[in-house]
Amino acid sequence: MDTISLVLVIIGAINWGLIALFQFDLVASLFGGQDAFLSRIIYGLVGLAGLYCIKFLMERDKPEIKE
Repeated sequence: MDTISLVLVIIGAINWGLIALFQFDLVASLFGGQDAFLSRIIYGLVGLAGLYCIKFLMERDKPEIKE
């Protein structure tokens, strides 16, 4: 789950970078526009992955338990 979430967050970051630099939405162009059902699913999954990745911030402050 961690790897899938990170991949989705990276895809989202690349897409936002393309939008900022070139005004090109890769997800929309691949899946039929911003309002297309599949694009909205991808946007939603990227958003959920971003929320899930918040746990990485919380975990970095926890001390490791060594056995």
